[in-house]
Amino acid sequence: MSSTFTPFHRGGSGSPLVLLHGFTDTWRTWELVLPQLERHHDVLAVTLAGHAGGPPLDEVSDAALVDAVERAMDEAGFATAHVAGNSLGGYISLQLAARGRAESVVALAPAGGWAVGDESFNETLAYFTTMQELLAAAVPHADMIVASPEGRRRATEFIATNFEHIPAELIAHLMRGAASCPGVVPLIEFAEREGWKLDAERIDCPVRIVWGTDDRVLAWPSTAARFRDDWLPRADWVELDGVGHCPQLDVPLEAAQLIAGFTAR
Repeated sequence: MSSTFTPFHRGGSGSPLVLLHGFTDTWRTWELVLPQLERHHDVLAVTLAGHAGGPPLDEVSDAALVDAVERAMDEAGFATAHVAGNSLGGYISLQLAARGRAESVVALAPAGGWAVGDESFNETLAYFTTMQELLAAAVPHADMIVASPEGRRRATEFIATNFEHIPAELIAHLMRGAASCPGVVPLIEFAEREGWKLDAERIDCPVRIVWGTDDRVLAWPSTAARFRDDWLPRADWVELDGVGHCPQLDVPLEAAQLIAGFTAR
Protein backbone atom coordinates (compact mmCIF):
# COMPACT_ATOMS: atom_id res chain seq x y z
CA MET A 1 0.00 0.00 0.00
CA SER A 2 1.28 3.49 -0.82
CA SER A 3 -0.17 6.96 -0.57
CA THR A 4 -0.48 9.69 -3.16
CA PHE A 5 -0.86 13.13 -1.69
CA THR A 6 -2.98 15.55 -3.70
CA PRO A 7 -3.85 19.22 -3.17
CA PHE A 8 -7.62 18.94 -3.20
CA HIS A 9 -10.77 17.00 -4.01
CA ARG A 10 -13.83 18.48 -5.67
CA GLY A 11 -17.17 16.80 -6.26
CA GLY A 12 -20.92 17.07 -5.93
CA SER A 13 -23.31 19.86 -6.85
CA GLY A 14 -25.15 22.62 -5.08
CA SER A 15 -23.97 25.56 -3.02
CA PRO A 16 -20.20 25.74 -2.40
CA LEU A 17 -18.80 23.97 0.66
CA VAL A 18 -15.12 24.07 1.65
CA LEU A 19 -13.71 21.37 3.96
CA LEU A 20 -10.52 22.00 5.95
CA HIS A 21 -8.61 19.24 7.75
CA GLY A 22 -6.64 19.33 10.99
CA PHE A 23 -2.94 19.73 11.71
CA THR A 24 -0.79 17.10 9.89
CA ASP A 25 -3.84 15.60 8.11
CA THR A 26 -4.77 15.71 4.42
CA TRP A 27 -8.09 16.39 2.68
CA ARG A 28 -8.81 12.66 2.79
CA THR A 29 -9.83 12.89 6.44
CA TRP A 30 -13.23 13.89 4.98
CA GLU A 31 -13.67 10.83 2.75
CA LEU A 32 -16.31 9.16 4.90
CA VAL A 33 -18.58 12.22 4.89
CA LEU A 34 -18.13 13.20 1.23
CA PRO A 35 -20.91 10.99 -0.24
CA GLN A 36 -23.56 12.62 1.92
CA LEU A 37 -22.23 16.19 1.66
CA GLU A 38 -21.85 16.00 -2.13
CA ARG A 39 -25.59 15.32 -2.45
CA HIS A 40 -26.17 18.89 -1.26
CA HIS A 41 -23.01 20.83 -2.11
CA ASP A 42 -20.28 21.54 -4.62
CA VAL A 43 -17.56 20.35 -2.22
CA LEU A 44 -13.95 21.53 -2.27
CA ALA A 45 -11.81 19.64 0.25
CA VAL A 46 -8.35 21.18 0.27
CA THR A 47 -5.02 20.11 1.70
CA LEU A 48 -3.63 22.96 3.77
CA ALA A 49 -0.38 24.71 2.89
CA GLY A 50 2.64 23.04 4.46
CA HIS A 51 0.89 19.66 4.57
CA ALA A 52 1.42 16.54 2.46
CA GLY A 53 0.08 17.32 -1.00
CA GLY A 54 -0.70 20.94 -0.21
CA PRO A 55 1.01 24.07 -1.52
CA PRO A 56 4.33 25.13 0.01
CA LEU A 57 4.22 27.28 3.11
CA ASP A 58 6.33 30.19 1.95
CA GLU A 59 5.54 32.27 5.03
CA VAL A 60 5.02 30.52 8.35
CA SER A 61 1.91 32.04 9.91
CA ASP A 62 -1.75 31.31 10.44
CA ALA A 63 -2.51 34.14 8.00
CA ALA A 64 -0.51 32.33 5.31
CA LEU A 65 -2.62 29.21 5.82
CA VAL A 66 -5.79 31.24 5.40
CA ASP A 67 -4.35 33.03 2.34
CA ALA A 68 -3.71 29.66 0.68
CA VAL A 69 -7.30 28.54 1.27
CA GLU A 70 -8.57 31.81 -0.18
CA ARG A 71 -6.48 31.22 -3.29
CA ALA A 72 -7.98 27.73 -3.63
CA MET A 73 -11.46 29.20 -3.28
CA ASP A 74 -10.68 31.83 -5.91
CA GLU A 75 -9.42 29.18 -8.32
CA ALA A 76 -12.59 27.16 -7.73
CA GLY A 77 -14.73 30.23 -8.42
CA PHE A 78 -16.04 30.45 -4.85
CA ALA A 79 -16.45 34.09 -3.78
CA THR A 80 -17.93 32.75 -0.56
CA ALA A 81 -18.80 29.26 0.66
CA HIS A 82 -20.08 27.33 3.59
CA VAL A 83 -17.00 26.14 5.47
CA ALA A 84 -16.45 23.18 7.77
CA GLY A 85 -13.16 22.45 9.47
CA ASN A 86 -11.67 20.17 12.07
CA SER A 87 -9.06 21.22 14.65
CA LEU A 88 -6.60 23.54 12.88
CA GLY A 89 -9.04 23.54 9.98
CA GLY A 90 -11.79 24.71 12.33
CA TYR A 91 -9.62 27.62 13.44
CA ILE A 92 -8.90 28.52 9.80
CA SER A 93 -12.62 28.25 9.02
CA LEU A 94 -13.30 30.94 11.59
CA GLN A 95 -10.47 33.07 10.20
CA LEU A 96 -12.13 32.83 6.77
CA ALA A 97 -15.41 33.94 8.33
CA ALA A 98 -13.66 36.95 9.84
CA ARG A 99 -12.46 37.82 6.30
CA GLY A 100 -15.99 37.63 4.96
CA ARG A 101 -15.48 34.48 2.87
CA ALA A 102 -17.86 32.17 4.79
CA GLU A 103 -21.63 31.81 4.42
CA SER A 104 -21.61 29.64 7.53
CA VAL A 105 -19.05 27.74 9.59
CA VAL A 106 -19.21 24.35 11.25
CA ALA A 107 -16.08 23.98 13.38
CA LEU A 108 -15.34 20.50 14.72
CA ALA A 109 -13.11 20.86 17.81
CA PRO A 110 -11.45 24.04 16.50
CA ALA A 111 -7.94 24.82 17.71
CA GLY A 112 -7.05 28.06 19.45
CA GLY A 113 -9.73 28.18 22.15
CA TRP A 114 -7.57 28.02 25.26
CA ALA A 115 -8.38 30.71 27.83
CA VAL A 116 -6.03 33.67 28.09
CA GLY A 117 -3.18 32.63 30.39
CA ASP A 118 -3.82 28.90 29.94
CA GLU A 119 -0.44 27.52 28.94
CA SER A 120 -1.69 23.97 28.46
CA PHE A 121 -1.70 24.55 24.70
CA ASN A 122 2.03 23.84 24.92
CA GLU A 123 1.14 20.28 25.95
CA THR A 124 -0.88 19.89 22.75
CA LEU A 125 2.01 21.19 20.67
CA ALA A 126 4.34 18.79 22.48
CA TYR A 127 1.93 15.96 21.61
CA PHE A 128 2.41 16.65 17.90
CA THR A 129 6.18 16.73 18.31
CA THR A 130 6.07 13.36 20.05
CA MET A 131 3.70 11.96 17.42
CA GLN A 132 6.13 12.89 14.66
CA GLU A 133 8.85 10.90 16.38
CA LEU A 134 6.57 7.89 16.82
CA LEU A 135 5.32 8.09 13.23
CA ALA A 136 8.84 8.13 11.85
CA ALA A 137 9.32 4.70 13.39
CA ALA A 138 5.84 3.38 12.60
CA VAL A 139 5.23 4.48 9.00
CA PRO A 140 7.61 1.96 7.38
CA HIS A 141 5.37 -0.69 8.95
CA ALA A 142 2.04 1.07 8.29
CA ASP A 143 0.58 -1.72 6.15
CA MET A 144 1.31 -4.31 8.83
CA ILE A 145 -0.05 -2.06 11.59
CA VAL A 146 -3.40 -1.45 9.88
CA ALA A 147 -3.79 -5.12 8.93
CA SER A 148 -5.08 -6.00 12.40
CA PRO A 149 -7.88 -4.53 14.53
CA GLU A 150 -5.38 -4.00 17.33
CA GLY A 151 -3.08 -2.03 15.05
CA ARG A 152 -5.94 0.09 13.70
CA ARG A 153 -7.02 0.82 17.27
CA ARG A 154 -3.50 1.98 18.22
CA ALA A 155 -3.21 4.10 15.09
CA THR A 156 -6.50 5.92 15.73
CA GLU A 157 -6.77 6.01 19.51
CA PHE A 158 -6.03 9.74 19.80
CA ILE A 159 -8.39 10.86 17.04
CA ALA A 160 -11.44 8.59 17.18
CA THR A 161 -13.34 6.54 19.74
CA ASN A 162 -15.04 4.44 17.06
CA PHE A 163 -12.58 3.05 14.54
CA GLU A 164 -13.86 -0.28 13.21
CA HIS A 165 -15.56 1.32 10.18
CA ILE A 166 -12.51 3.38 9.09
CA PRO A 167 -10.85 1.66 6.09
CA ALA A 168 -7.35 0.35 6.77
CA GLU A 169 -6.04 2.08 3.65
CA LEU A 170 -7.34 5.45 4.87
CA ILE A 171 -5.70 4.99 8.26
CA ALA A 172 -2.39 4.14 6.59
CA HIS A 173 -2.74 7.18 4.33
CA LEU A 174 -3.33 9.50 7.28
CA MET A 175 -0.32 8.03 9.06
CA ARG A 176 1.88 8.62 6.02
CA GLY A 177 0.44 12.07 5.49
CA ALA A 178 1.22 13.12 9.05
CA ALA A 179 4.74 11.72 8.82
CA SER A 180 5.27 13.58 5.52
CA CYS A 181 3.92 16.94 6.72
CA PRO A 182 6.71 19.46 6.01
CA GLY A 183 5.18 22.26 8.04
CA VAL A 184 5.07 20.52 11.41
CA VAL A 185 8.12 22.07 13.07
CA PRO A 186 7.80 25.63 11.73
CA LEU A 187 4.07 25.77 12.48
CA ILE A 188 4.59 24.45 16.02
CA GLU A 189 7.31 27.04 16.58
CA PHE A 190 5.02 29.77 15.24
CA ALA A 191 2.18 28.74 17.58
CA GLU A 192 4.54 28.64 20.56
CA ARG A 193 5.77 32.13 19.73
CA GLU A 194 2.60 33.88 18.58
CA GLY A 195 -0.31 32.03 20.18
CA TRP A 196 -3.85 32.16 18.78
CA LYS A 197 -5.82 35.20 17.60
CA LEU A 198 -9.28 35.66 16.11
CA ASP A 199 -11.12 38.82 15.04
CA ALA A 200 -14.35 37.32 16.32
CA GLU A 201 -16.22 40.62 16.18
CA ARG A 202 -15.88 40.52 12.38
CA ILE A 203 -17.67 37.17 12.11
CA ASP A 204 -21.26 37.82 11.04
CA CYS A 205 -22.23 34.44 9.57
CA PRO A 206 -23.89 31.57 11.48
CA VAL A 207 -21.42 29.41 13.42
CA ARG A 208 -21.86 25.93 14.83
CA ILE A 209 -19.18 24.44 17.08
CA VAL A 210 -19.10 20.67 17.59
CA TRP A 211 -16.98 18.94 20.23
CA GLY A 212 -16.62 15.33 21.32
CA THR A 213 -16.51 14.73 25.06
CA ASP A 214 -13.76 12.09 24.60
CA ASP A 215 -11.43 14.36 22.60
CA ARG A 216 -7.87 13.34 23.54
CA VAL A 217 -6.14 16.08 21.53
CA LEU A 218 -8.21 19.14 22.49
CA ALA A 219 -9.89 18.18 25.74
CA TRP A 220 -13.49 19.25 26.21
CA PRO A 221 -14.44 21.69 27.67
CA SER A 222 -11.20 23.40 28.75
CA THR A 223 -9.78 23.93 25.26
CA ALA A 224 -13.06 25.53 24.14
CA ALA A 225 -13.02 28.16 26.90
CA ARG A 226 -12.24 31.22 24.81
CA PHE A 227 -14.72 30.29 22.10
CA ARG A 228 -17.47 29.83 24.70
CA ASP A 229 -16.72 32.74 27.01
CA ASP A 230 -15.18 35.38 24.77
CA TRP A 231 -15.14 34.91 21.01
CA LEU A 232 -18.32 33.01 20.08
CA PRO A 233 -20.66 32.64 23.06
CA ARG A 234 -23.73 32.91 20.82
CA ALA A 235 -22.65 30.15 18.45
CA ASP A 236 -24.72 27.00 18.10
CA TRP A 237 -22.95 24.49 20.37
CA VAL A 238 -23.19 20.72 19.90
CA GLU A 239 -21.63 18.26 22.34
CA LEU A 240 -21.06 14.72 21.08
CA ASP A 241 -21.02 12.27 23.95
CA GLY A 242 -18.24 9.68 23.74
CA VAL A 243 -16.80 11.02 20.47
CA GLY A 244 -13.14 11.83 19.87
CA HIS A 245 -11.18 14.60 18.16
CA CYS A 246 -12.21 13.88 14.55
CA PRO A 247 -15.99 13.40 14.33
CA GLN A 248 -15.77 13.10 10.54
CA LEU A 249 -13.86 9.86 11.09
CA ASP A 250 -15.40 8.80 14.39
CA VAL A 251 -19.12 9.26 13.60
CA PRO A 252 -19.19 10.21 9.90
CA LEU A 253 -22.94 9.96 9.39
CA GLU A 254 -23.66 12.20 12.38
CA ALA A 255 -20.88 14.61 11.40
CA ALA A 256 -22.23 14.91 7.86
CA GLN A 257 -25.74 15.54 9.20
CA LEU A 258 -24.45 18.24 11.55
CA ILE A 259 -22.75 19.99 8.64
CA ALA A 260 -25.48 19.59 6.01
CA GLY A 261 -28.23 20.39 8.49
CA PHE A 262 -26.55 23.65 9.43
CA THR A 263 -25.79 24.77 5.88
CA ALA A 264 -29.44 24.17 4.95
CA ARG A 265 -30.71 26.71 7.47
